Parts: sequence; structure tokens; C-alpha cells
Amino acid sequence: PRHTGGVAYADLEMDRPVHAVVLPPGRRLYQALARALDGGGPAICPLPPDLPPPALRALLAALRPAAVVTAAGERPCENAGPPVAAGPAAVLIATSGSTGEPKIVELSSAALRHSAAAALRRLDARPSARWLCCLPTGHIAGIQVLVRSLVAGAEPIIHERFDVEAVKAVIGAGAAQHVALVPTQLRRLIDAGADLSPVRSILLGGAAAAPELIAAARAAGARVALEHGMSETCGGCVYDGVPLDGVSVDVDAAGLIRLAGPVLLSGYRLRPDLTAAALRDGWFHTGDLGANAGGVLRVLGRADDVINTGGEKIVPGDVERVLSAHPAVKDVAVVGHPDPEWGQRVVAVVVPTGPDPAPDDLLTELRAWARRRLPACAAPREVRLVPLIPLLPSGKPDRARLR
Repeated sequence: PRHTGGVAYADLEMDRPVHAVVLPPGRRLYQALARALDGGGPAICPLPPDLPPPALRALLAALRPAAVVTAAGERPCENAGPPVAAGPAAVLIATSGSTGEPKIVELSSAALRHSAAAALRRLDARPSARWLCCLPTGHIAGIQVLVRSLVAGAEPIIHERFDVEAVKAVIGAGAAQHVALVPTQLRRLIDAGADLSPVRSILLGGAAAAPELIAAARAAGARVALEHGMSETCGGCVYDGVPLDGVSVDVDAAGLIRLAGPVLLSGYRLRPDLTAAALRDGWFHTGDLGANAGGVLRVLGRADDVINTGGEKIVPGDVERVLSAHPAVKDVAVVGHPDPEWGQRVVAVVVPTGPDPAPDDLLTELRAWARRRLPACAAPREVRLVPLIPLLPSGKPDRARLR
């Protein structure tokens, strides 16, 4: 840990530098997180080590860290941004809105700990109960599994990536009592015949879960809690429609969900404009549509065009910009279509440059093209050929018609 004269940052209430931690899930990241939460080390922004270079450069440009930590060591960064205050930020999470512009959410140690403690109470987790972390730790869902473990004082089991057989083995052996999953992972475990009864709880979030999936999980012995939240609320803050302790939920006149309480972000790094727009009158204003009947929140879907596939949020404009550079693509629009496994699948609606190619061949080409430039989850899973992209009067693609 970085100390000054043997004293931690938190003890001196000093500003702390921000470090981009580009490490896979594992011991080093877990230790860096522990130091960030207790004030003994820099504030950290965990980033996936397998990001394509252009995507990583964009995130680092938005973050402006003092240093980047990788498996090879630590290196200082030019054009570093200012440090963060000791209280308001301990962990920073990279996310994006409907524009695809990177945003860096600042979360305090107090907010993260409150979220974790409230979750443990809601799930009736025993002090010695262990969590299995098999979610990406570049996202709040994976980080919060580690925070819950720190708050509970129980060493987590950390998998570098999700593997059905590895997760089945951990669950079957009774080594972990709690696990957080996205619907796609849960479906794959069920399809593989996993006995889910040994775990005390499965926290399911990241995307809408089909009722038949929940029914199948419970038939396999699972005790499932559905969570709703986002990076700005330290992850899930509403479980099975009921807010965690200290969290307030409201639906405004436009049908948009807003949230309040001790789990909210401190702000967006280096973006006071975004902070002021999102945090108003003590509420965080989300982009989600919902209904709040009898104190139980029902999430109806996103108000924007972001595609939620397998727990990952994909911005259509990002994918369109990449695919439009392919020589076989004259014009393209990207939308999400319902998918029984992924929640939504990324569909590229393409106007080809020449005579209609075979859709399967073009799909193979475009997937490879996208995966070299974007996270793998953003690569289209389906291609549809059209003579023209339908447009709105504004000139924007008519996404509702495309869907």
C-alpha cells in the first residue's frame, strides 16, 4: 500500500491518486481493492486486461490515471488527472451511456460497504459464507462480489472467467455458498445439468431474466434473488423488487426510475456536467422505465437504445462505427432482438456495397472484424440484409421499425 511516512491516505484525509488496474480477476486485484477500501492505497479503476487497444485507450483517456498497473508491473501515466478526495472515491467503474461515451463512476468506500452489508443481510448470509466470483471484475457486479467477501471476512473463490464445469465443481463441492450470475450463465449451468441446491443464494442481474429461466433454476434447486441496479448505485440495490436497507425508489412522471440512499455514486470523474444532470435533489435519475406498485418495483426496460446481451451493455453506435468501415458494408444499423439465452442479441442490419453476399459468410466476416476492435460481446450474432436503412425525419435510423 502507498503510505506517507507510514500513515495511510485515509488517516491523513489526503487526496489519493487514481490507478487503472488492468488485471484479471485474482489475488492481486483483490488485495488492491482491499487497500482502496480501507484507505491504505490508491483509488482503483479495474479494467479488463483483454480489452482491444483502442477501447483501452479510450477508457484511459477518460480516466486520466496517475498510473497503470498490469501483470508486468506499474507505470506512471502522462497527462494524469487530479487525485480524488479520500472520502468520495475509493473505486472507479468505467461505464457508458446511450451515446457510447466513456464515463467513470466514482464510488466511495462507505457506499460500497453499505451496499455489501445490506446485501448480506437481505440474503441472510452467514459470516463465514464464501462467495464465488465468476463475473468480470471490470464491472460493478464482479467487484461487488469481492466487496461482499471483504465485508463478510470470508475469502472468496475467484475464477478468471466463467467456465460451466469449473462452476459446477465449486457448487457441487459446497465450497461456495453464494454466487452472482447473469442470466446467460445461469442458463448454461441448467443446460449442463448442474445441481444448484448446495448454494444458499444465486444473485441474478445484469439483464432481464425470462420467467421460464427462473422456473427452471428453481426446479434445479436454486434460491434466486433478482437484483436491479447499475454502476452508479454500487450494483444491485433492489432485490426482488424491494430496495435494500436505506435505499429509496421512486418512479417519476415520465415513468423513469430514480433512486436515493447511501449507495449512490459520488459523481463522474472529471465530468461535473454529467454529475449535475444525474444527481438532482438527492436522487439518481436512471434511464430505466419502471412501475412501483405496493412498494415493489417492476423494471420495464431501458428508455434508450442500449442493447443488454448476457449482462453486457452494448451501445449500437459503437458497433455501427466499426462495421461501417468494413468494405462490404455500405450502410448499417445495429439493434437488439430478444434472445432466449442472451436476453438480447446484437443484430446488424446491413446495406451491402455489392450484390447480396451470403448472410452467413458476411456474419462470419463482420464478427471477426468487430472482435478485433471491440469487446467480444459487441460482435453481431445475426446479419440481415436490406436495400435501405429506414430513417426517422431527423435522419436517425428508425430503430423501432428495425426491431
